[in-house]
Amino acid sequence: MLLSEFLFALNQVSEFRFQQPNNDFVPPHFHITEVGMVHKHFIDCGGKERKESVVNFQLWSSDDIQHRLNPQKVLQIIHLSQQRISLSDEQIEIEYQGETIGKYGLGFDGTNFQLINKETDCLAKDNCGIPESNPKTVTTTKEKNSCAPASGCC
Repeated sequence: MLLSEFLFALNQVSEFRFQQPNNDFVPPHFHITEVGMVHKHFIDCGGKERKESVVNFQLWSSDDIQHRLNPQKVLQIIHLSQQRISLSDEQIEIEYQGETIGKYGLGFDGTNFQLINKETDCLAKDNCGIPESNPKTVTTTKEKNSCAPASGCC
């Protein structure tokens, strides 16, 4: 979800709630402890230089169970962030503490914002000989070792 889509959806709701991938809700007394613009500049396993940017929100729950963020307060936080750190209209990534810090995409079902699981991926499949649509299968030890260090594969 782009920041502009989030702002539009936020104006449509009276309650501000996040639903986790397991359908549980983030406790209603959560805080947004960070709003940021995260830039990543990297080289993929095929040697291609890449850049990515996301708007990042960090959610945190504490013992202050009376705390509640309403949509208007969140809009204020975002507008302040847009003024001070020049948030651009990028995809939103949510950080939320589970067993470790999880990073999620963001969706909206018309009522609740949904944390969407993210997955890692090889960005240079053509260099690794990996088909574009790679169904998850069990591999043998020989197949696991077929990507030699000098082969240009991940």
